[in-house]
Amino acid sequence: MTDVQLAAAQNVVVTIAETGETYRCRTDESLLTGMYRLGKRGIPVGCRGGGCSVCKVQITAGAYAQMRPMSREYVSDDDLAQGRVLACCVRPLEEVTVAVIGKLNKCVTRSGT
Repeated sequence: MTDVQLAAAQNVVVTIAETGETYRCRTDESLLTGMYRLGKRGIPVGCRGGGCSVCKVQITAGAYAQMRPMSREYVSDDDLAQGRVLACCVRPLEEVTVAVIGKLNKCVTRSGT
């Protein structure tokens, strides 16, 4: 990444709908990378390459851009049209809210004991 690209990147707030937790993510990194880099939790982490669907989320507010291909086994054209994407494959363009819908969404939504 060049210095110009790095300077152009902005920090935006990402909100995890289920928990209300927020973290700051750069506009030049994936939603999953931003969360993981800051040691935050909320979106489950899997392969980090778009092939397992563990990090599948639905963007319920805000704009995003795709960074890399997503497995069509887990993300259909209908999914894309509805904002259902893999967090490891998309980057925020502005503040976004995500709902976790991947394989491990129960880990996010279950209450602590």
